[in-house]
Amino acid sequence: MEYMNSIQTLWTIVAFILFIGIVIWAWSSKRHEEFHEAENLIFGEDEVEQTHENNQSKLGNKHHV
Repeated sequence: MEYMNSIQTLWTIVAFILFIGIVIWAWSSKRHEEFHEAENLIFGEDEVEQTHENNQSKLGNKHHV
């Protein structure tokens, strides 16, 4: 059963290194602009929906899809 302990230890180390890698990637200054754009995506969808509704009302079509 000694090899099971070695495998568990190795898996824990790999998972910890992966976790640290994800944290470094997420907090990287290179990703700041990309994440900033992603933060504001929801606000852009409202404008698209409003534009679509305005176009539909101009055409006289009151049905919503």
